[in-house]
Amino acid sequence: MNYELLTLSIVVPCYNEEATLPLFYKEVMNQISSFMETGILKEYEFVFVDDGSKDSTASLLRDLAFRDERVRYIVLSRNFGKEAAVFAGLQKASGQYAVVMDADLQDPPALIPRMLEAVSSGEFDCAGTRRVTRKGEPPVRSFFARSFYRSMAKLSEIEVVDGARDFRLMNRMYIDAVLSLQERNRFSKGIFPWVGFKTKWFEYENVNRVAGETKWSFWKLFLYSLDGITAFSSRPLAFASVCGMVAFLLSLVFIIVIIIRKIIFGDPVAGWASTICIILLVSGVQLFSIGILGEYLAKTYKEVKQRPHFIVREQK
Repeated sequence: MNYELLTLSIVVPCYNEEATLPLFYKEVMNQISSFMETGILKEYEFVFVDDGSKDSTASLLRDLAFRDERVRYIVLSRNFGKEAAVFAGLQKASGQYAVVMDADLQDPPALIPRMLEAVSSGEFDCAGTRRVTRKGEPPVRSFFARSFYRSMAKLSEIEVVDGARDFRLMNRMYIDAVLSLQERNRFSKGIFPWVGFKTKWFEYENVNRVAGETKWSFWKLFLYSLDGITAFSSRPLAFASVCGMVAFLLSLVFIIVIIIRKIIFGDPVAGWASTICIILLVSGVQLFSIGILGEYLAKTYKEVKQRPHFIVREQK
């Protein structure tokens, strides 16, 4: 393979990252500059996507683009979410290879040269990363994160690696495959393994944010996990059907017991509390099942409207 032809796009979704951008740019430049000296990488570019930030992120990107012609950016008209920002960045990326990473330096830039070497060798189409530890995270958050990956492994038909990050380096074939999926309800952790191809995994220990605060609250992560499960599995629908069947069988058993007690013992059905409990059980199962159906119906509704993934306010 002719290594002199390698070009790399560094795609960075940003939301209120004014505190981290200067540090991120400096650290990545250090890694890329040293790697350029090997002669393997010929050209590179930054593709920043400002996902409707409320701070001075957009101004910092304009300043970076003015000082460095290799910096390109997109400013979205509002906050469309990280998935839309990643999609926008990959669309704008022009390199033969593209790496997606966060601006908070939780994705170690030092891994980029190793990832590029693995993919450019032709043996792999993608280099993925996964955290092997969750040091520094609240115990409750770590517990639910691991529970999510276990749930995805059981419910989904795709393999979602425990601790997998969106920090990935892909060749052009892989990028085009990801972009070919035009769904509005995007879940990158599911899309990346769904397209297939050969992936080389790199492991690293958890790294805390270099500055600023995380934008992912526990509630946002919970909703994101629900999106992932419903986007790549129809088994919750089957589970709702099973719940309905179990409730139906239980009601038959209760009816038989009541009839037998009346015929044999002449014991009328007593107990307002027991009646209310049965009503609550059945209605709870019904509402739970309707909720699952509603999740899938809402996703279908969004897809049918065919709204754009994002709207660009400014770009360079």
